[in-house]
Amino acid sequence: MPASDQQLTLAAGDATFSAVYARPGAPTATVVLAHGAGAGMEHPFLRGFCDALNGLGLATLRFNFPYMEAGRKLPDRPPAAIAVWRAAMGAAQAQADANGDRGPVWAAGKSFGGRMASMAVADGMAAAGLVYLGYPLHAPGKPEKLRDEHLYGLTTPMLFLQGTRDPFATPRILADVVSRIGPNAVLQGVEGGDHSFAVAGKKRAPDEVGASLAAPVAGFIAAREGQAA
Repeated sequence: MPASDQQLTLAAGDATFSAVYARPGAPTATVVLAHGAGAGMEHPFLRGFCDALNGLGLATLRFNFPYMEAGRKLPDRPPAAIAVWRAAMGAAQAQADANGDRGPVWAAGKSFGGRMASMAVADGMAAAGLVYLGYPLHAPGKPEKLRDEHLYGLTTPMLFLQGTRDPFATPRILADVVSRIGPNAVLQGVEGGDHSFAVAGKKRAPDEVGASLAAPVAGFIAAREGQAA
């Protein structure tokens, strides 16, 4: 049975924000997805990713941070973003409970959204695992200023999907960070991919690019949940 979008309005403190929940029949897991700093939840990349996950039997809940809802360019500060993440995860769990779904709820995010998810988990937010679609380890050209301190205390399963040409994460440095996190973290490179996972010489629409990442994510979740069982 195909998934159909359900529009939601959620709240975190005084802030309200939009979300879209999609559930195929009898989902094996739910993936909550946050956007990157420059594009909201309706970007074709994110919609393609979610649609493909739904086709693989996973429910999804994608959402906008309040700054995106308000049309501001500057992302929300971490405390506000973490509060929004907690609200989104709570909404996803409530949907799963209401439908009688017993599958795990994972947190995922593109760039900024993934980093905020990891900070929320470091702050105590419950999540079965984390998926990073292009983790912003450092600003382009500034590999000496890493955004990694909070990652080393996380024990939840983590998948780093990263383009090998991503200027926000030097491959050698990211591989070292993932290695130091421990066996719960896995790095999977997308050969030739940039921060948007576009590959030079391979013309694809953004929704196709997003959809291409769904299978490795679904496979990682299934494998980790199989280990947990």
